[in-house]
Amino acid sequence: MATVVISQDEVARLLPMRECIDLMADALAALTRGDALLPLRSMLRLPNSPNIFATMPAFSAPVKAVGVKVLTVFPENHGGEYDSHQGAVLLFETENGTLQAVIDATAITMIRTAAVSALATRLLAVEDATELAILGAGTQAHSHLEAIPLVRPIERVRIWSRNSDHARALAEVAVSRGLTAVMAPNAKQAVSGAHVVCTVTASADPVLEGAWLAPGAHVNAVGACTPRARELDTEAVARARVFVDRRESALAEPGDLLIPMKEGAIDASHIVAEIGEVVAGTAKGRRSAEEITIFESLGIAVEDLAAAHYVHRAALNEGLGTTVELGGRRHAHY
Repeated sequence: MATVVISQDEVARLLPMRECIDLMADALAALTRGDALLPLRSMLRLPNSPNIFATMPAFSAPVKAVGVKVLTVFPENHGGEYDSHQGAVLLFETENGTLQAVIDATAITMIRTAAVSALATRLLAVEDATELAILGAGTQAHSHLEAIPLVRPIERVRIWSRNSDHARALAEVAVSRGLTAVMAPNAKQAVSGAHVVCTVTASADPVLEGAWLAPGAHVNAVGACTPRARELDTEAVARARVFVDRRESALAEPGDLLIPMKEGAIDASHIVAEIGEVVAGTAKGRRSAEEITIFESLGIAVEDLAAAHYVHRAALNEGLGTTVELGGRRHAHY
């Protein structure tokens, strides 16, 4: 069987954000039901640097596929020529173990991450959320700017970034989509009064303080995924009901949660539920208009697998991708 190689531009065309939100809901609900398997990601930190090489395997019964995302995470690429997350998703079928597709991981990561945040926002934010704050102005800021207004009636976006040029570019995109955009002079002014807050920075230290959050705010914490890095201070986490994509990952990887636990401010029971449990109806999301909610997003392999499976089918239907013969069949003389 031939393998299809699908490029970054083709992924962006084949995986619309609106469809991806529902796709992620199905994938996370399948994980909650026990219909998907995944170990913790394996991360190899390169010597004398913050850079990471990671592998993220998963199996999904609903789509009859197994796969792995192989990627590099180079935080210092933020704001430069190269994306901080680069790699490929390898998609295999489960009947013969054949490699079906090699798919650009930069685009899949960009789209599915924002789609999961939008899913969490749909489940947890107040219904009439009109004020969005985005801390950071890189790739994920742009994808979240696309995704969040699909699930809430956002009218105004407050943007803060250490890079004013990037913040200005993001504001121009917001205006082009009919939104009012404000470039905040600091993170506090961006967050104060916002209904939905997305932290999408590469910072290792908190950029969001709990004291700034208005009653009823929902936070999508996206940027920090290692034990020593966090975007949220302890007060923010302690004040909120916390939801995650996967408990096992949340108790092993993000400084947003691990540091407050180490400080004794919270324990593992502070995690209310996985988003998949809320989708499946086995856990309750928002309980009142005043409570603060946080979705701690780590990005897990079942999300990549679901996106890759969708993209592969779409590529076959539209005749996109480059077909290569990588082997797999036994040669007749063997």
